[in-house]
Amino acid sequence: MNKKILIADDEKSIREFFLILFRKMSQEFNSQFEVTLAEDGQKALDLIQHKSFDMVISDLKMPYLSGLELLSQVKPINKKIIFIMITAFGTTDTAVKAMKMGAYDYITKPFNVEEIKMIILSAFDVKNLEEKNQILKRELIQIRGEIQMIGESPTIKKIIQGIEQISESLATILITGESGTGKEIAARLVHQHSSLKEQAFVAVNCGAIPINLIESELFGHKKGSFTGAIADKKGFFELANNGTLFLDEIGELPLETQPKLLRALQEKTIRMVGDIEDKSINIRLIIATNRNLEQMVKDKQFREDLFYRLNVVRFHLPALRERKEDIPELARHFFKKHSQKQARKMPNLSQALLDILSSYDYPGNVRELENMVERMMILGGKELENPDKLASFLNNISSIDNSSQKNYKMEIPLPDTGIDMEKILGELEKNLLKKALLKTEYNRAEAARLLGLPTTRALKYRLQKYNLNPSNNEN
Repeated sequence: MNKKILIADDEKSIREFFLILFRKMSQEFNSQFEVTLAEDGQKALDLIQHKSFDMVISDLKMPYLSGLELLSQVKPINKKIIFIMITAFGTTDTAVKAMKMGAYDYITKPFNVEEIKMIILSAFDVKNLEEKNQILKRELIQIRGEIQMIGESPTIKKIIQGIEQISESLATILITGESGTGKEIAARLVHQHSSLKEQAFVAVNCGAIPINLIESELFGHKKGSFTGAIADKKGFFELANNGTLFLDEIGELPLETQPKLLRALQEKTIRMVGDIEDKSINIRLIIATNRNLEQMVKDKQFREDLFYRLNVVRFHLPALRERKEDIPELARHFFKKHSQKQARKMPNLSQALLDILSSYDYPGNVRELENMVERMMILGGKELENPDKLASFLNNISSIDNSSQKNYKMEIPLPDTGIDMEKILGELEKNLLKKALLKTEYNRAEAARLLGLPTTRALKYRLQKYNLNPSNNEN
């Protein structure tokens, strides 16, 4: 899709410079930039009033209408338009004023071509991200009524009742439970039942963010604060302002970042990386973990003062094996969901099928049950409704068959000539690491859980040991 650019500058050489630059960028980045030129501010405004543009690059000083005047009239016409100001060296105060009025960024004369390219590409990346966020928000509004915790067991009823009671308090909530028990669903339910339900709900997996980027991701950064920071970026705290911030896997938060989180909660302010000023924030914080935070405090892996600040209201989500009476209802829910998703007829769920599904312990909890139902819908047909074929069919497609609930036994021959035990164990460990990464689609926290490792750092150590890069889809 063509990106439509308007260049407004009274100097012909500048207009021609940008015309050539965008022609080269079209070839270099395999994108189509349609460029229109205007020799003054009034001509630019006339064009904008009669034609749609994605970006305006305007000089600050122009005849008839200055860059600032053009900006002030453009934004009411099209709030989504990207406006970049051209300024002379030494006039950054005016450029900052332009950004406060809604300009995305500014570029200074004499030009640095590579810097201009980065600013333009970054601007379009941000615009694309904002458009995707708007789509996601609309989708969330549509499904908001469908967010629910399934089950009729006394435990689940008590949890649902507790959620309804604590939602309006806006107090910090700590949700504990094994992976796959539905901690994010519980957090979304709290948000949905609160007075903030029309505001943003921002979910963050702390274990999925690289350690060197976590402060920037949480609190944002200023342009130029580190290599690659080519524009200001809002952090998750600011994106969730006046709404709910859900921090999952809080036990994976590095010790060096924990004081900054504590300060944000106590002072209700944040400071972007590279900034010298604080910003006020007003959020409802919900955190979750599958780890024992009390033990982590004793082991000096988690700050005690932060733990007490987070442990205000707390509830625990039970493992699915502890509420097996809910499995039939959950199964019906997931069969209906994936029947609609796959545009297939809802199968007849016999008691035999529900009994078999209820017989497993589900180490992956509710998430694993849903994954199994989805596989059954994809691979199953009449087998789902045929009692004679049902058991063998489930054993063939199930990743949670009886072998997963027994002690592992592996027969390795031991010849008289001996074996290289270290090599064999190493190959076994490497193979299991690869399988866990593939099975979890390279989710480190989930892979560590599958392998019984206490932390993602323990997984990272083993990946480095065997030179396995989790970002590569190697087999």
